Amino acid sequence: MNLWRRPNHPIASAMERHLLMYVLSSHARVANATCLGTRNAAEFFTARGFLLQREGKPMSFVTKILVKLGILEEDLDYHLLRASMVIIYFFFGYQKWFDYEAQGLIPFFTHGPLIFWMYPVFGVKGSSYFLGVSEWLFGALLFAGFWNKKLGILGALGSVATFITTITIIPFMPDGWAPSAGGFPAMVGNVAFLMKDVVLLAASVYLLRQDVLRVSQAAKGSSPAVVTQLQHT
Repeated sequence: MNLWRRPNHPIASAMERHLLMYVLSSHARVANATCLGTRNAAEFFTARGFLLQREGKPMSFVTKILVKLGILEEDLDYHLLRASMVIIYFFFGYQKWFDYEAQGLIPFFTHGPLIFWMYPVFGVKGSSYFLGVSEWLFGALLFAGFWNKKLGILGALGSVATFITTITIIPFMPDGWAPSAGGFPAMVGNVAFLMKDVVLLAASVYLLRQDVLRVSQAAKGSSPAVVTQLQHT
């Protein structure tokens, strides 16, 4: 049907006019809804962007403060982690020279799959002294690693071995899980004390990797591949 031709019949003309008005009104409603939807969508995304911008401002402020405080200083985490390990080894090693610590270590030695042999060889106090010497030695080597990375590697290797030894005690430690809480994984007592060594092992591996990368860099004359590795650590 040609809606724009001049009608020759009154009835046909009336029907065509009504049909034309219906089509035009439908198009008008669609256009109005489209404009309204577009405007609402624009308002929604504008408001959302404003809220996100407002939410990001406090975090941006905190980030700027941290940058000014030196959080991005080169090798800050590396040196801080090394210093913390040296301090830990000093205090842990100091404990081992006293009887209270020697007695407290008995359940660890007797249930440690890698150190159970030390009591028959060194005795209770001798085993405690052995640990004290080892911890001070590894701490001293890590401290020397500030200047000599090869010594740092030796200290980190000893540290990795130390915490592998202590972590392997966890499955064999009696009364390490609280029965009142349903047992595993509700740790208690000596198991809870040993869990910290999981983090200390990770710290030791990190120091070992960093020192090996730096020694490799020095040996290869600042090889581009090694430099790239250092930049991504």
